[in-house]
Amino acid sequence: MADENQELRKVGLKVTLPRIKILQMLESAEQHHMSAEDVYKSLMEQGDDVGLATVYRVLTQFETAGLVVRHNFDGGHSVFEVARGEHHDHMVDIDSGTVIEFHNDEIEALQRRIAHEHGYELTDHSLVLYVKPLKKS
Repeated sequence: MADENQELRKVGLKVTLPRIKILQMLESAEQHHMSAEDVYKSLMEQGDDVGLATVYRVLTQFETAGLVVRHNFDGGHSVFEVARGEHHDHMVDIDSGTVIEFHNDEIEALQRRIAHEHGYELTDHSLVLYVKPLKKS
């Protein structure tokens, strides 16, 4: 819990029990991409009394502070992941909704080259591939 307290203070957020619980949930979850509803359900399953409105508010505060990154994949709902400072891209299985993280140096270099060829410097990007399992023959 000391690590979470320090992280919250470092980004200028007051240390509160709901913030600590939500940060711990995000950092320890098997599922790296969680919606506010996922976080809320997991907290309820653990017996933590944190309201859904509080979860939404805290996640928005975490996003503003740079502790989490919000993604809006197809389907219209947001999911959050802990900001670890390492860039990666995503694939979303359109059948199951599973989110797969990946990094590919060739894709990264190609994106920088394309931006440069058009007279720009790439400062940030988001790449999401929507995929489905290959059919077995």
